[in-house]
Amino acid sequence: MHLLSDIYNLFFPESCFTCENPLTDNEKYICTSCSFNLPESHYTDLKNNTLEQTFKGRIPIKEATSLLLYSKKGIVQKLIHQLKYKNQQEIGVFLGKWLANEIKQSNRFKNLDYIIPIPLHKKRLKERGYNQLDLFGKTLSEELNIPYETQLLLKTTNTKKQSKKNRFARMEKQETVFKLNPYKDFSNKHFLLIDDIVTTGATIETCYSCLSQLKNIQISIAVMAFTL
Repeated sequence: MHLLSDIYNLFFPESCFTCENPLTDNEKYICTSCSFNLPESHYTDLKNNTLEQTFKGRIPIKEATSLLLYSKKGIVQKLIHQLKYKNQQEIGVFLGKWLANEIKQSNRFKNLDYIIPIPLHKKRLKERGYNQLDLFGKTLSEELNIPYETQLLLKTTNTKKQSKKNRFARMEKQETVFKLNPYKDFSNKHFLLIDDIVTTGATIETCYSCLSQLKNIQISIAVMAFTL
């Protein structure tokens, strides 16, 4: 099997998800050069970081972190694009392991009960074939030994893609977008809500409004990238 794999890689070498250059034997997912250029946020162990400040006065977030900082036409945009639209779900595993390692080393994000993703509408899920957050969430779950729950929060409205909305439109609350699964009761729990990119925080704010119907809950946030 190793011989066949080596022969295959010789003719069809794996490429970096961002620059598309062939990867060496010691590289996985992204090349060393691109890895060094990834704009890390260093938020995981930083109290009152910029992402947390984004929600101040809006919703009571316990803690929040983002692995990377997002900029238009930057390296992170290319990485997330490959994950969301090119079915390169291994990126979710890569980012999930990275974030899980940060959380393990941090004094924050303790006593989490469940990891829950921002859900996709069933129509969008059928079109794309996968939720780009699934392997990210499952990897966090495995690494941190915290259950990954996908059926608590449901999306009821198939909204337009965020990338095609202006900043003002993204800020508008849409209270009917999400609903709680009536057959699930998760009162008195601490949730880690995960997403790919946070720009204005409107989607997470709407999710919180829905989740806050549960009694005595806490919400923390972990995202792949944050737009400053």
